[in-house]
Amino acid sequence: MVAGEFRKRVIGAVITSAIAGIAAQPALAAPAPKPPAFAVCGVCHKVAAGEKSGIGPNLWGVAGRKAGTLPGFTYSPAMKASNIVWTRDKIATYIADPKKMVPGTKMIYAGQKDPKVAAAIADYVASLK
Repeated sequence: MVAGEFRKRVIGAVITSAIAGIAAQPALAAPAPKPPAFAVCGVCHKVAAGEKSGIGPNLWGVAGRKAGTLPGFTYSPAMKASNIVWTRDKIATYIADPKKMVPGTKMIYAGQKDPKVAAAIADYVASLK
C-alpha cells in the first residue's frame, strides 16, 4: 500500500470514528414551551443556567434538587427543613398552594388554582435542565 492511500484510509477512519462519537452523545432536550402564566413567576425567578437568583431562586435545574439548597440564595428555614426533592408533581403541588405545601415559606405567591395552568408551569420548570 502506498503512503497516499494509507493516509486516506487513516483520515477516513478518524472522520468515521469522530462522527460515530458525536452521534452517540445524548441529545440535550430543549425546555418545554414557556406558558403565558409563567410571566407572574418570572417577576421573581430567573430561569437561565448560571444566572444569579432574583427575589426568588433561579429555577434552572430545580427538578431533582433538594429544596432550599441552591447556593447563593437565602431560603426560609421552613423551605430548608422541608426535605422536598423537587419532581414535576411536587412543583405542581407547590405552585397550586405554596403555603400549604411548605408552611412558613417566604414565597408570597398565593397559588395557581387552575390545575391545568399549574401543570403547564410545572412542566416548563421541570424541563429547565
